[in-house]
Amino acid sequence: MNSKNAPETSDYFVHPQGLCETTRVGKNTRIWAFAHILKGAIVGSDCNVCDGVFIEGDVIVGDRVTIKCGVQLWSGTSIGNDVFIGPNATFTNDPFPRSRRYPEKFTGIFVESGASIGANATLLPGVRVGQDAMVGAGAVVTKDVPARAIVVGNPARISGYVDVSRNPDLPTSSSQATNVELGQIRSFSSASALIRLPEVTDLRGKLSFAEIGQFLPFAPERYFLVYDVPSEEVRGEHAHRDCHQFLICVRGSVTVITDNGHHKDQIEINRPSIGLHIPPLVWGIQFKYSSDAVLMVLASQKYDPSDYIRNYDEFLQIVRN
Repeated sequence: MNSKNAPETSDYFVHPQGLCETTRVGKNTRIWAFAHILKGAIVGSDCNVCDGVFIEGDVIVGDRVTIKCGVQLWSGTSIGNDVFIGPNATFTNDPFPRSRRYPEKFTGIFVESGASIGANATLLPGVRVGQDAMVGAGAVVTKDVPARAIVVGNPARISGYVDVSRNPDLPTSSSQATNVELGQIRSFSSASALIRLPEVTDLRGKLSFAEIGQFLPFAPERYFLVYDVPSEEVRGEHAHRDCHQFLICVRGSVTVITDNGHHKDQIEINRPSIGLHIPPLVWGIQFKYSSDAVLMVLASQKYDPSDYIRNYDEFLQIVRN
């Protein structure tokens, strides 16, 4: 059913109180009352544009997008397929707005396919929200959001990742028992494995160790330390083709996501006597660094840029084929 505002030959619906000035609207899209879409905008198929939405002329909206009431999409904004935008989410495109002073070019926002923007969230100019990411209600997004990350707060920070199996039974302090016995390998669905290392305690302090062939699953050829990481920063976000890695948080705590393309696990490593083995072809992400965190990584190979897989879609193609 088409309204008087839509061309007679159109395959989309415009409510009688809606105003759609563009003809570049996909099949089965629904544009509801008091929505206003300017000429030149592109809106894909099967979209739902709710009451009171405003879309400027050079905005691109993909297929199967839901835009709830009270949202304005300004020049330069690009929305991927299957995106959900909650009520009154605010998109901006001018980092230094002044009345009647316009920049040479507006700084758009990019929301990649499958992402969700919560109600009343605010996105600053130029940010990119990654594929399948989740922006919490009321969050203020000042930096790019990695793919599949969940961000909340002001400023928005990563609180977790979507579709991840969490492992709450891992030790959170040195006094807690763990079901990982000394030297035992505890495997996760993502193919990563946790190994409890020996811990020797006496009046002089504590000592933890590993030897090749005993507790350490490979002979390392390289190590590096990661420290002084701001808590909002994310590291890793890649896989290796052939290199094994063994992660030990020698101080503080770090949360690690491991993903083999079929299953994801979220694991906190928080003591020097716990090591996390990440084999090749497992995507790894590290985040939620405590302020005092020092992460040591042992690698089975010397640094080789060609061994890295840094694009997640490429990684999925490799592991699933």
